[in-house]
Amino acid sequence: MPLFASYILFAIDWVGTVAGLFAFVHALTQRPDAYAAADRMTKPAWLGITGGGAAAMLLFSTASVTMMFWIAGLVAVLVYLVDVRPKLIEVQRGNRW
Repeated sequence: MPLFASYILFAIDWVGTVAGLFAFVHALTQRPDAYAAADRMTKPAWLGITGGGAAAMLLFSTASVTMMFWIAGLVAVLVYLVDVRPKLIEVQRGNRW
């Protein structure tokens, strides 16, 4: 693999892992009733999903055969960041109108 491609994979690996850790910390700091109000799974379920995703990205690398586990962890974290997090923020801020 060319050296430039290795740097790109390293950057993707690092950014994904940081996003996973951010998602886990965000899920940890939210109120448990906000998950029910947002009509999403419970707080312990999302802690498990984001924690497992972050752990998968920490344990597995993008430059090996186990990349599919890293991708699965990334997908789990991205679902939280793109779908659940905005709903939690909206529910806790209330209607702005």
